Amino acid sequence: MQNHPYIITISSEKGGVGKTTLATNLAIYLKAMREDLTVTIFSFDNHFTIDRMFEINGGKSGGNVHDLLTGKRAKDLVQLGQYGVCYIPSSEELEDVHQRFKEPMTLAQLLAGSELTGIVIIDTRPDLNLLTRNALYAADRAIVPVKDMPSVENCKNIFALFERHGMDKKSLALLPCLIDERIKFEGEFRDQKTLLRAFAAERGYRCLDNYISKSPKVESLGTNPNGKIYPILTHGRETEVYKQYALITAEILRVYDAALNSRGGLSAHSPPENDDKRRQSSPVPSGGLTESCPICGEPLTGVPENRSFYFETSDCGRRGFLHNDCFADMLCGALYGLYDHSQALGAARTAIAKKAGSSVSLFTARKPGSAFVLDFQQFDAAGELTFRKELPLTGFAEGKPVSGLHDRLHVLLNQSLAGSEGRLREGGWLAVHPVNPAHPETVLQEDTYRALRQLQAKIVAPDKGNY
Repeated sequence: MQNHPYIITISSEKGGVGKTTLATNLAIYLKAMREDLTVTIFSFDNHFTIDRMFEINGGKSGGNVHDLLTGKRAKDLVQLGQYGVCYIPSSEELEDVHQRFKEPMTLAQLLAGSELTGIVIIDTRPDLNLLTRNALYAADRAIVPVKDMPSVENCKNIFALFERHGMDKKSLALLPCLIDERIKFEGEFRDQKTLLRAFAAERGYRCLDNYISKSPKVESLGTNPNGKIYPILTHGRETEVYKQYALITAEILRVYDAALNSRGGLSAHSPPENDDKRRQSSPVPSGGLTESCPICGEPLTGVPENRSFYFETSDCGRRGFLHNDCFADMLCGALYGLYDHSQALGAARTAIAKKAGSSVSLFTARKPGSAFVLDFQQFDAAGELTFRKELPLTGFAEGKPVSGLHDRLHVLLNQSLAGSEGRLREGGWLAVHPVNPAHPETVLQEDTYRALRQLQAKIVAPDKGNY
């Protein structure tokens, strides 16, 4: 792991939670507690706090974050700053580079080849734009500061992003910040941090063991006539926050020391052109299954007999189960224009469900001209083509909803093949496999799943760019 950076991403969709304060002071504490560790920090926000904190007077800039994102080597951009922390200068405007980061793994691959080592801390904007999504995907450890109920509630979008791309949610944790120790409650939730932890646990979110208190002294460290920002390590020793940062840093270093591989190391050894080969030869992917049917949105737990189909995208970033009726109704409407009010729906649904229950259904997004089309194919157990139909998807190229007759199909595609901003990813595919509704999870047993992947390889082989 020493040859590739260990990435810590600080992220929150809510402003004012202490995100940048956490990022900058964590960098300083990490360097102070382990002097031989290289610590580098940069920000996707344009407030220049990092520059004000770490810039050494007279230092010459060889570039900034914008240059990093447009392909310049990171080692040529990094400057040694105050307190021994390295940093890449901030940039006023990054909007023009966003389109380069449509795919969530782009930044991870960029940093894997950056020649950076040690720990890299990324401070993000208070939104889930493309750069933030990439920073979260690249993270070995993602920390989300929360200070109140709304900031915990906002975490649902970050957790949904992790689930969507099959990312390990064990690397994601909330950190209660700006906790006012004077606030006390009667009953079980006696203080602010306990209440926030309970609120997070109720939603299935994990919190770090420690927290950060609200401190007028710490808040004053960024307010002074010369415009400098002073660190807690050197100017906040008399505060509780000083001790709290030491505990948090020690916790992070323990995890860092125990990590066998960094995200950067995995990206370096798995270049994009080898991703599909790696997925095909590997057993079941580690990413979690969706908790709800992507067509109707209803939870899948508790009623296993309703899970009659398993779906998986070409990048394994989205996978899970579908309700039998949801998938059959979607096919009735999308392929034959039969909907709930159609007289022939009942008989047709039975026949279509029976056909789907013995076939692999493959949805492939193509763009032969200015608009997307959906290539729908069905194959038998031997991988022989038995049905094919092309469906227009006008509007998807611009990220617009497909209305009217294709509503259920539109929902399924948005939940599987659509990337950020609702746009389809050209060449991506979605495979839907029938499973035993009494025991749907058996499809994920290693031998069964390997056979499933081999069948996928066969049915997409004529279109090698899709696999």
